Amino acid sequence: MLTLPNILTLSRIFAVPILVFLLWPGVRGPSPLEYGLAWGLYSLMAVTDYFDGYLARAQGTVSKLGIFLDPIADKIMIAAVILMLVLTRDLTGYAAIAALIILLREITVSGLREFLAGVRVSVPVTKLAKWKTTFQLVSLGAIILGNALPQWQWIEQVGFFSLWAAAVLTLVTGWDYLRIGIRHMD
Repeated sequence: MLTLPNILTLSRIFAVPILVFLLWPGVRGPSPLEYGLAWGLYSLMAVTDYFDGYLARAQGTVSKLGIFLDPIADKIMIAAVILMLVLTRDLTGYAAIAALIILLREITVSGLREFLAGVRVSVPVTKLAKWKTTFQLVSLGAIILGNALPQWQWIEQVGFFSLWAAAVLTLVTGWDYLRIGIRHMD
């Protein structure tokens, strides 16, 4: 159970409170330094998301625990960052709507997967869903980095554009999963 891929996945989960602490608004909001530290930790977490699956497949150590924990670690990380960026008012207006779309889809798909597991239907992760996750990771990372480097506003703009791309992919992949789930509902 304590293979390197599983340890990497668990490290993402255990790093979330540190990330939240770095993004905590306090009286004046996070400083550029705190955003920079948060971006560094977030980037490390995102890299472990790639490597845990890669290593598990390469080493032949894919486990039920890893299959269970990896999507949970992803969702905890994404949800925590979205909530903190809304709290710090880095995500407002239309960007907050894109973030809400992402959160609602993640909750819905998690519930749908649980339901489908109960009727013994497996729903594999699609390539499009992996792209969705990539856009989510890039968008939130760019928004954090943009606040660490406020003189380079284009970084944050890339984040907002990527956030909407992630929201669109979120809707498309969510619909794909929902279609599969509806077939198994009586």
